[in-house]
Amino acid sequence: METEHVIVYRQEDRYAGWPANYGLWAWGDELVLGFVVGHPRPEERFHARDRGRPFSTMQARSLDGGRTWAAEPLTAPAPGGRALSADEHMLPELGLDSALAQGLEPLPAPLQEPLDFADPELALLCARTGLGGGTRSWFYASFDRCHTWQGPYALPMFGQTGIEARTDCLIDDARTCTLFLTAAKADGDEGKGVFCARTVDGGRSFALRSWVATSEGGYVIMPSSLRLSPETIVTAVRVHGGGVFDEGQHWIDLYRSDDDGLTWRHVARPVPDTGRGGNPPGMLRLHDGRLCLTYGYRAEPYGIRARLSDDEGTTWGEELVLRDDAGSHDIGYPRTIQRPDGTVVTAYYYNDRLGAAAYIAATLWRP
Repeated sequence: METEHVIVYRQEDRYAGWPANYGLWAWGDELVLGFVVGHPRPEERFHARDRGRPFSTMQARSLDGGRTWAAEPLTAPAPGGRALSADEHMLPELGLDSALAQGLEPLPAPLQEPLDFADPELALLCARTGLGGGTRSWFYASFDRCHTWQGPYALPMFGQTGIEARTDCLIDDARTCTLFLTAAKADGDEGKGVFCARTVDGGRSFALRSWVATSEGGYVIMPSSLRLSPETIVTAVRVHGGGVFDEGQHWIDLYRSDDDGLTWRHVARPVPDTGRGGNPPGMLRLHDGRLCLTYGYRAEPYGIRARLSDDEGTTWGEELVLRDDAGSHDIGYPRTIQRPDGTVVTAYYYNDRLGAAAYIAATLWRP
């Protein structure tokens, strides 16, 4: 299997990470990837970033199908102008939760006029404060391929102690969209489970439709979902079996609904081990109908891997190693798309050695 690795964003005096928390949007060969950038602190080793300095939300755009990229600020309006979905990586006073407590604008508010989810240049972005109890989430919409963003539009709490949103959405028509979200536990810890919420009025209101999976001691977080038919949806989730975060067993499970998201059943464990600390799935349906699941592998040799399924996720092929040259387990969080010519683009954060500043890279490959 031939692979081509390219740099999306890299500066030696910056730490860049976690594309899975934001999104990868595609219009033919025009791609836009979201991520955040802070400052490195090598002595931290894992997540070698300086928590005492603010992060900023960024995006990178490619006009040639992911071979070259140009970085720019992601201009979605955030309370106090602070970084989206990164509170856990900064001191509390630097984060969005602090900005909300101070009433710093723009404050998330319910959407008043319906969005047109069928717009061909639409991009949706979900955002959150931190993790665990008290976490609040909202979303944005762009109708010009991520050049400008509208929002923040508040999401309900759905009766939960916290909503830990990353961007995972399925659009069915101009007014109908289903979001897949993670809820915090009753005791305030991260990862009670994953549920889906649906709007049928263009985003003005959302209702909890069903629980996809819940935790039995560890956590279930970070879904990646696909619609296979009008009635069938599959969702991959990141799972930790329990105990200390970077210990114990970490894996990826796949769930399936055959009644348009009302009920779910476990169908497979595509990745039984994602290494130390685990990693989220980035899933897509290939042009030929196969399912493709990408993820960071946080055990030696550290790198980026994939698996393929030709039976809608019931069984999965051998692990495909896209690369295995990382310097530590501070990697992964992929987003993956397929170009019109069949090339798959998997974007993620990466490092070359232990304690080094992380950067954003992409691998171009053909399954």
